[in-house]
Amino acid sequence: MALSRAQLRLRNRIILAIAIFFGVFGFCELAPLEAWLGGTSQAVTFQFFAYLVPFLIGGYDVLRNAIAGIIHRQPFDESLLMTIATLGAFAMVAFPDSDPHMAEGAAVMLFYQVGELFQSYAVGKSRQSIAEMMDITPDYANVDRNGSLVQVDPEELSVGDLFVVKPGERIPLDGVIQSGSSTLDTSALTGESAPRSIHEGQEVASGCINLTGVLTVSATRIFEESTVSRILELVENASDKKARTESFITRFARVYTPVVSISALLLALVPPILFGAPWADWVERALTFLVVSCPCALVISVPLTFFGGIGGASRAGVLVKGGNYLEALSQVDTVVFDKTGTLTTGSFDVVAANPALGVTPEHLLETAAFAEAFSDHPIALSIKKAYGREVSPSRVQEGRNYAGAGVSVIYDGEACLAGNAQLMEDLEIPYTPNTTPATVVYVAREGRFLGSLTIADRVKDQARDAIDALHGVQVYSCIMLTGDRQPVAQEVAERLSLDGYQAELLPQDKVSALEEVLAKKPSGSQVAFVGDGINDAPVLTRADVGIAMGALGSDAAIEAADVVLMDDDPSKIALAIRIARKTMSIARENIVFALGVKFGVLGLAAFGLANMWMAVFADVGVAILAILNAMRAMRVKDLVSTGKKRL
Repeated sequence: MALSRAQLRLRNRIILAIAIFFGVFGFCELAPLEAWLGGTSQAVTFQFFAYLVPFLIGGYDVLRNAIAGIIHRQPFDESLLMTIATLGAFAMVAFPDSDPHMAEGAAVMLFYQVGELFQSYAVGKSRQSIAEMMDITPDYANVDRNGSLVQVDPEELSVGDLFVVKPGERIPLDGVIQSGSSTLDTSALTGESAPRSIHEGQEVASGCINLTGVLTVSATRIFEESTVSRILELVENASDKKARTESFITRFARVYTPVVSISALLLALVPPILFGAPWADWVERALTFLVVSCPCALVISVPLTFFGGIGGASRAGVLVKGGNYLEALSQVDTVVFDKTGTLTTGSFDVVAANPALGVTPEHLLETAAFAEAFSDHPIALSIKKAYGREVSPSRVQEGRNYAGAGVSVIYDGEACLAGNAQLMEDLEIPYTPNTTPATVVYVAREGRFLGSLTIADRVKDQARDAIDALHGVQVYSCIMLTGDRQPVAQEVAERLSLDGYQAELLPQDKVSALEEVLAKKPSGSQVAFVGDGINDAPVLTRADVGIAMGALGSDAAIEAADVVLMDDDPSKIALAIRIARKTMSIARENIVFALGVKFGVLGLAAFGLANMWMAVFADVGVAILAILNAMRAMRVKDLVSTGKKRL
């Protein structure tokens, strides 16, 4: 990663200061200064000013920040602690009976600045990684102007405008393909590397890369409302929502810093004043105490851990709206699912034709398709799709809808019906019941029963593996809530080995059912609800963690959910939980490690058993190790591969 100008300036200053420091150190150690300068006092004075040069070159900005903090009445930060400790080391020359500490004072400041540079680099690296990963903003859109393609800003296009996407270009706006077919690289949005085939009539999302054919697309959203714009906004705003652990560290630092500052002052003053202890010894202990107490390891590493976790999740196609949701996700042990569009594909298909005696399947399908000629219901569309031929409206008259029961028309002069068992009974048409646990459409013509069609919303191929993966990450209860019929829900629940289900629920009933689950959850655990985000917004909002499933391009999902999965693969839920738990584990490791080392060395410093060099490790060394550990949160490839092996 290229360093910024500010980082380059800091690096160059540090290199210059370190070179001067070692030059001064070697000269002072090897040269007979006392003989040349005429005494010990003169030699100490020379060393004082010699070490002051690299100290000021390397650390003048720390001194400036400390003064600015005092002026703005916000003095208690690491800059003030480091300034007092290092200037205090130089001030030890005021105690003739103590050893000079100018070298330690200059070295502490330089090592501190090395740590600051490393921290700046680490944060920049993390941000750049996310920026590169989310660098999905299209630069232009190709528009036909007078027979030639012209590149225009995507923000200039309106809904309905046509634009052309060439192979290798990024799709600038959400839209529908008007002509052409191709394959798309959707990895920037979904985290999936496998290309997806698309053709005329299909929807495409902005940010995807067109790999092969030329596409002509009609825009369905303006740029500000496009998928790519909303994703970038989510990632940019994620850091504003701090987890409880992050907020605790912020509050802790505000209390911790003034407490250790006052403690260091008391450590320097009380023993000499009350007990006549040597001033030099206790001032040195207080200065060491101050160096150790700098909280930068916690203040930097913990937020960086959450930032890395959110970035790593985004890389895997999981958008988490903030650190607070990442923390809640790590505590999930119950997942409640919607059925349609979540565990099932959400698209109905005719899976079986059951003609009556003497009726062909083709005649059954034809009659049902024409009976549904005027309907746009998903079931009607699935029947017409299975019929596979044009349903000419000119052959159909007198369409009638029986609310909640079915439809009827006059087709080629004959009365045709398609509906449920209740419609057959209401119209007194003898029929053969179909007990299949799926949606059943009974068909009749001129009062004669022709048979039934079995229509099912297919279970997703990955759904069973996803439930197994959730059980594998200690999610103890997987429950389904659906508005579908009891037999259908039972069949899906048994096929997926769910831990429970409730069927025939209205939207408000789902909220009540979720309330029951929430009331039974153990202390310290969280309940997640997974839905398509369109008709499940109330439940998504009520859950501890709302997860929008397969919500690419869904406004309702992105608004209502706390976590958005950028494809319809339910196995990403277990992956998101693994990422969240890894992030929390790293954050806890950093807290325990940083506080453990600091409190240990603070105790040694108070008893005079720690010197300045040990203090440098307890501050800068611990911070660097904590930052390196925090950057592990960005790595999710191991979690993805682990999940695939488990599946």
